[in-house]
Amino acid sequence: MMQANSLFLGRLRSPIKTAMIAFTALTLVLYAYLVFQRIFIEDAYGMFEMIRPAGRPMVQVMLISLSASLFFASLFLADTKGGIEIPPDGFFDLFSVVLGRLAMIMTAFIVLVMFYEVISRYVFSRPTLWANELSLWIASFVFLLAGLYAMQQRSHIRIYIIYDLMPFWMKKTADVISVLLIIGFTFALVWGGYNDAENRFLRMETFGTAWDPPIPGIVKPALLIIIVLVCIQAVSNLIADWNKMPESHTPADEIDETDIANIRRTLEEPK
Repeated sequence: MMQANSLFLGRLRSPIKTAMIAFTALTLVLYAYLVFQRIFIEDAYGMFEMIRPAGRPMVQVMLISLSASLFFASLFLADTKGGIEIPPDGFFDLFSVVLGRLAMIMTAFIVLVMFYEVISRYVFSRPTLWANELSLWIASFVFLLAGLYAMQQRSHIRIYIIYDLMPFWMKKTADVISVLLIIGFTFALVWGGYNDAENRFLRMETFGTAWDPPIPGIVKPALLIIIVLVCIQAVSNLIADWNKMPESHTPADEIDETDIANIRRTLEEPK
């Protein structure tokens, strides 16, 4: 049954799920151990040490376990098609969907971080030095990866009023021009920002605060890399959609039938 619902993992779906659960459990155990140490040991590791893992084996194991759990969770969740999703077609589409699932998971992390900050600040009167910056750090990657996922799903805002009036050949011409504009923007952004991104990364520029995370040194290079991925995805979409018949668009296209069905089912359930 699990393999029947698989998009690309097939027989690997079950081992991937097992690895996801195992690394998630290991991460939670290590986190609980670090929290326990933080409560009862004066010189225990905190969030300051979590972004400075050099010479701290426990922190390194924790970060490796967390990264592995996110990797396997993204793979496992990407193996299932959502109700309104465009199914991936080819390796790069799969790559974009996996990163899209990672962005979804990271959104939940932002909620957890802010929830922790609210409880710590207003219940225990002990605000953190890192929650706002960590949520900003995570949100920057959510924003970038969501853009890549939106490109794969063809879900960026588009105006179809004039496009739908065009003949087939003119629509394809418009599609090519759109992709060429994306390529030009990507080239200009990388050309203008590469040296700055390289300098920030090599010196691992930090945020200049008490917690001092290396947000500029990581986000600026990631911005250029993901913009390049968005450009490649746009070219991939153009090639994949080249021989498809033109679609007509109506206001009814904006209606999410899946969500409407779920709402109706909820309303019909006995209370």
